[in-house]
Amino acid sequence: MSKTLDLLKDLISYNSSNKETANETIMYCYEWLKKEQLEPQILTNDGYKMLLCEVGEGKHKLILNGHVDVVSGKDHQFIPQVKDGKVYGRGAADMKSGVSAMMVAMRELRDVDLGDTTVQLQLVSDEEIGGKHCAAYLTEEGYLGDFVVCGEATQMGIGFQAKGILQFDITLTGESAHSSRPWEGVNAIAKALRLHEAILDLPFAKASTEIYAQPSINLAKIAGGDVYNKVPDTCEVSYDIRYLPSQDYEEILSQVRSVTDGEIKVHLVGPSVQNDVDHPHILNLVRSIKKTIDVEDVAVFGQHGFADTRYFSRFEVPAIEFGPTGAEWHGDGEYVEIESIDAYKAILVQFSKDFDK
Repeated sequence: MSKTLDLLKDLISYNSSNKETANETIMYCYEWLKKEQLEPQILTNDGYKMLLCEVGEGKHKLILNGHVDVVSGKDHQFIPQVKDGKVYGRGAADMKSGVSAMMVAMRELRDVDLGDTTVQLQLVSDEEIGGKHCAAYLTEEGYLGDFVVCGEATQMGIGFQAKGILQFDITLTGESAHSSRPWEGVNAIAKALRLHEAILDLPFAKASTEIYAQPSINLAKIAGGDVYNKVPDTCEVSYDIRYLPSQDYEEILSQVRSVTDGEIKVHLVGPSVQNDVDHPHILNLVRSIKKTIDVEDVAVFGQHGFADTRYFSRFEVPAIEFGPTGAEWHGDGEYVEIESIDAYKAILVQFSKDFDK
């Protein structure tokens, strides 16, 4: 078995869906890199551990960013299974395969003349819960670089844009009445249903770009009513909106306020990721992919979700998602294709060598 596969299997065996074990996984990565005669360091913020490791001494800095934390899974998912050219297990795709390839790439780059390039590995432990303790902290502390590759599984394509995130709750009020005479009250749940249709008809909901057909609008939660025989006088609805890079979240909130008298409470806002498809580093990465795995075309696309790339884009640092081939991340059958892990590692090595060219 390859070094990347051995390392991946070890990483999957850590149930890093909680802070304690995610921190233990970071420390495993630290010891692994030390044994490979690299010089990693550990940072801690709010009890969450991060790992930094550099090779090269150039002024041009490439950052390889990965997270070792995972969403929760069943016990058997933390016992890696190899079958039909795939590795199954929680985190196989999201994103311990990317992490293993990055770590092995760092080992190979240790003995390479990188010219005027420095490659910095960043491993974090809280991406799945929002990244505010690690990636947000690192970027605010100035660990930014010139270009960032986030190793999420992208089927070896490049996610060069990503939608922003806006999560909010709306509390609607009505007027209670006996359920036999509903016309004497105002049903807050029915009010919420009408509001949802109105939101879907707002201008922001119909916007599009060359990359995206529309924003993503999810009515994620609804809570109202307590007994059968009373008209409900309160209802709370919760929305998760992934807005387009061309949109502004404050304008979206303004449009929502125009169609409701409910109280809006913002839960989370995260910026979109915007990059130029013709950015020199993106074009260079495309060349490295083609050179390494001998393909004619490389998919370059926009992501509907978001990753730690958004923390770098706040500082106008180009950050993209690029990783191995896998599927069913967060699902019961999560897997990564073994061949793609070593191919991904080889591309990272080639891209690092050519980074300042």
